[in-house]
Amino acid sequence: MGSKIQIRVGEVGVGGGAPVSVQSMTNTDSRDAEATLGQIRSLAAYGCEIVRVAVPDQAAVEALADITAESPLPVIADIHFKADLAIASARSGAAGLRINPGNIGSGERVRDVVDAARAAGIPIRIGVNSGSLPREKRELSEKQPARALVETILDYVTLFEKLDFRDFKVSAKSASVTETIEANLMLGSEIDYPIHLGVTEAGTLRSGSIKSAVGLGALLAQGVGDTIRVSLTGDPVEEVRVGYEILKSLGLREHGPDLISCPTCGRTEIDLESIALEVERRLAEYENAFEVAVMGCVVNGPGEARRADFGIAGGKGEGLIFSHGEPIRKVQAENLVEALFEEIEKSREKQSPEKP
Repeated sequence: MGSKIQIRVGEVGVGGGAPVSVQSMTNTDSRDAEATLGQIRSLAAYGCEIVRVAVPDQAAVEALADITAESPLPVIADIHFKADLAIASARSGAAGLRINPGNIGSGERVRDVVDAARAAGIPIRIGVNSGSLPREKRELSEKQPARALVETILDYVTLFEKLDFRDFKVSAKSASVTETIEANLMLGSEIDYPIHLGVTEAGTLRSGSIKSAVGLGALLAQGVGDTIRVSLTGDPVEEVRVGYEILKSLGLREHGPDLISCPTCGRTEIDLESIALEVERRLAEYENAFEVAVMGCVVNGPGEARRADFGIAGGKGEGLIFSHGEPIRKVQAENLVEALFEEIEKSREKQSPEKP
């Protein structure tokens, strides 16, 4: 699955058999190094593996040197329009550059950026969005928008290869889920370089998560994609959480517990929604991977609870607690969450090495 070629962003492998990595982008003023580092540390705590930082001017380049020196994550400098900023970012400790060669300047300026990346030993992401196509592709984009994206990227790939630079990944993004899927399926069949996936400008937490899950999930399920960024309006930590949920649902990564809960129906005789939400909240404190089922009735409940590592199978005002496939005890509905976590903690204590 994924691309044949691997690049490295800091210590993170991308493509060539490496696990699909999860990225995000800071939304602080990147000229404020302390605020940006604070957000990067929060992202790292939630499992973010690569972070992108906007570099709009020289002040941001100066802050970038402090950010990269202290960041727990490899930092990619995001540059538009100004080749000099990309060159300076490569010299300021960036672990990678993100550029659109079409807006960075002339062919000579693109060469200058490539040479700076080569000298620094860092990769470049060739990033093209549907809203930033070159003028000569706009007519094609009206009839075949996905093909226009792909052809633009292939032109830049050819340019980079002529410059004898192959340390790059590519991205073809659109706010349209179907265009994103179509373009990346074409890319996956035409190049061996790593592909960064994302539905750009996906929206707020709810709508953006759904669009991203559909678009990225459809591609990853077919073996296309090596690193992902879920683009959401709001706290970038949510991008990381959603990204891992997408990968977990496809069995591509393990990251914290996986919660299974039934949708409720007329057979449900406990307040399943509040129980499931409380279980989800408390599971966020755990880093290791295990499966928890919270089920509301006797039809599918016992079966799902047995299959999970831990589970609740609800009945009339009460429920059974399961641990590793076995029913442990029956408790009243108001005590189900506490009883479930007692069993989870017992299991963790058994697995922990004995204290001297």
